[in-house]
Amino acid sequence: MVAGGLVLLLIGGDVLVRGAVTLAQRLKVPPLVIGLTVVAFGTSSPELVVSLDAVLSGAPEIAIGNVVGSNIANILLVLGLPAIIFPIACDVNAIRRDGAIMFAVSIAFIALCWSGQLLNWQGAIMTSMLCGYLTWSYFSGRDENEATAEAIVDEIEGIAARPHSTWLSLAFIAVGIAGLVVGADLLINGGIAIAVAAGVSEATIGLSLIALGTSLPELATSLVAAIRRHGDVAIGNVIGSNLFNILGIMGITAMVKTVPIPDQIIRYDLWIMLSAAILVTPFVLRGRPISRRYGAFLTFAYLIYVLSLYHGMSGVSKTEPAQAASPSSAKQSARILLNHKQLLA
Repeated sequence: MVAGGLVLLLIGGDVLVRGAVTLAQRLKVPPLVIGLTVVAFGTSSPELVVSLDAVLSGAPEIAIGNVVGSNIANILLVLGLPAIIFPIACDVNAIRRDGAIMFAVSIAFIALCWSGQLLNWQGAIMTSMLCGYLTWSYFSGRDENEATAEAIVDEIEGIAARPHSTWLSLAFIAVGIAGLVVGADLLINGGIAIAVAAGVSEATIGLSLIALGTSLPELATSLVAAIRRHGDVAIGNVIGSNLFNILGIMGITAMVKTVPIPDQIIRYDLWIMLSAAILVTPFVLRGRPISRRYGAFLTFAYLIYVLSLYHGMSGVSKTEPAQAASPSSAKQSARILLNHKQLLA
């Protein structure tokens, strides 16, 4: 179920982007707006649908784990692996600015999570901040120079096999959304089943398996950028994804339903996320290259982090979730069995 869900998410997100980009172009939307909104939201749609499905399905730990885990994977793995192929450097002022914003947003997000839950009004503020950031990025990018717009146009034109009519674009969008919804449902139910069977918390599954799966598009993009020696694309991809994860995905999810924050994430994973941001912030702000050796260090750090989740080093033992929350686990198992019966029916 997890494997099938990931495949449907990746295909659904890709088809959605193709249809949405063509539709936006036919509606005469400027390329810069398409890049900052349509493409950005489309590539983040798997994480968004997974988080919404998790909250509505009664598994909010997977939702918050998906966002925090994706941000950790984006920095340690998505930047680490490409740096091993070729050192990543970026001296674009706009990306330096966005890197500083990402660091500030990460600190603010930790402060919000410290209360133990994300409320509806907090989600509304986060979503409003994202809208403000996108508006500011549009005007600053348009006024600073034409390089930003040209890069986005190249990115849009690089999306191959797009539909060539409005109706076909709408069909692509419908198929993409359907793939995202079905894929998210499979992924969440499969993830809950694995958590119950392995005796780990749902947050652990969200932080590792699901977060890594939904970060695969960013990893693929950064690997291609490293091979082509476009460090600005690799770093900008990670910064943009992390900002969308916190402000957009978590903001919209919290607006739909209050998201409780597990103690495991408050005590351990949020600080790993902040530490990962600290590890790369100097490279982003100063424009220094991330060397192969440092890339190997980041990748190794991510492997250690994932191992810590499954071996109790995060402060939550492997057997604690199953023992402490056996009624919840039983309820989850019953929900999974019910879903299976409905599918068979």
